Amino acid sequence: MNKYIMSFSIIFLGICILLGSWFISQSLQSKQEDAAKEAQFRYELFPANESNLIIFDKKSGEYWQKYINPNAGPTDWEKQTSPNSKSSK
Repeated sequence: MNKYIMSFSIIFLGICILLGSWFISQSLQSKQEDAAKEAQFRYELFPANESNLIIFDKKSGEYWQKYINPNAGPTDWEKQTSPNSKSSK
């Protein structure tokens, strides 16, 4: 009789450990998903006019402004090769 109680206790302890670790992992996973969703829409880009861009941080209320000179440099995106790349010609 004592042997059966000991076996049952060990099995019950193993099941409790497995269920407890599963509950903890589910709790941590849901918190990570909430933080990722919150950080996804934190910044917003506003074109103030043709020569100014503003990036607004919704969480802290700060913003950054950049003046773009319309007559300086190319206006189209161009793909360039990296100076660090080692290409054999």
